[in-house]
Amino acid sequence: MTAHLDHPADHGHGGHDHHDDDDGAAHGTFKSYMTGFVLAAILTAIPFWLVMNQVFSQSRTTALVILAFAAVQIVVHIIYFLHMDTKSESGWNMLALIFTLVLVVITLSGSIWIMYHLDSNMMPMSTHDMRKMP
Repeated sequence: MTAHLDHPADHGHGGHDHHDDDDGAAHGTFKSYMTGFVLAAILTAIPFWLVMNQVFSQSRTTALVILAFAAVQIVVHIIYFLHMDTKSESGWNMLALIFTLVLVVITLSGSIWIMYHLDSNMMPMSTHDMRKMP
C-alpha cells in the first residue's frame, strides 16, 4: 500500500490542495478599478491646473494644496488599487500601514526641524571673515 492511499486527509487529491489561488484578499471589480482610475486622474489634473494657471499668488499655498491632493490620492490608491481596509488580513495590513506612516512623519518632521534650526543657528560669515580663515 502507498502512503497517500492510507491517509484519509488526502481525499483523493494525492496530498495536494487544489484551490483557486484565492488568498482571502478582496479583488476589485472593473467598476472599482475605473472609479479609482478616474479619481486618480482628477486628483492629478487639478494640481497640474493649479500650477499651470498660477491660481495662488504664494508658492507656499500652492505647495500645501498639492500636498493635500497627494494625501487624498494616496488614500484612493490604498482603497481602490491595494484593496486595504481594516478587515484585510485581520487588520494587520492597516496596522503595518499606520506604523509606517508614523515612522515617515517622525523622520520627515525631525529632518525638517533639524535643517531649519541648523539654517537659522549657523553663524553668518562675511567674505572678509572667510579670508582670515586658515
